[in-house]
Amino acid sequence: MPRPRVLPYIVLGLLNKNGVMSGKDMIAEFKNEISEFWTVSHSQLYPELQRMTDEGQIEVVDDEQNRKVINYAITPKGQTDLREWLATPITAKNDELTSLKMYFIADRHDPLLQQILKQAADLHEQKVAHLKQRQKLLFEEPSAIEENYGHYLILSRAVEREASHLAWLKKHIE
Repeated sequence: MPRPRVLPYIVLGLLNKNGVMSGKDMIAEFKNEISEFWTVSHSQLYPELQRMTDEGQIEVVDDEQNRKVINYAITPKGQTDLREWLATPITAKNDELTSLKMYFIADRHDPLLQQILKQAADLHEQKVAHLKQRQKLLFEEPSAIEENYGHYLILSRAVEREASHLAWLKKHIE
């Protein structure tokens, strides 16, 4: 099953956050900010901008200063599509989008932010429980730790990582 297109929502988020932007501006934003959670190449971005224009999510905006630059703005349809994407529930299959979604929510009181944080916390709570269960099952006996020390270290680190992530999420849930 093909993965859903994420790039259009990133473009919509950028335009919603920053206003009118050129493709070059978007590439710079990817390089400077979004590369922490997502990367894009020129060969991906420009065809996507054309598709999104054709689909009515974005529109070309004339630049009186420089006619060579093509600028884009989000349309009302694009704003609706972005809000619907942000509201899509966080699951184990799309958890990697959590940070990206949060990046595009500027208002700390936006109900979507709390929804995302709570859904992510529920998911990571399940992950912590699963990892602790595996740890208990595999390494209840000290001899099991000695016999599989590398595996023990990796599993211990996974428990700590997920527990730390969960604590961070809970700290920001109001």
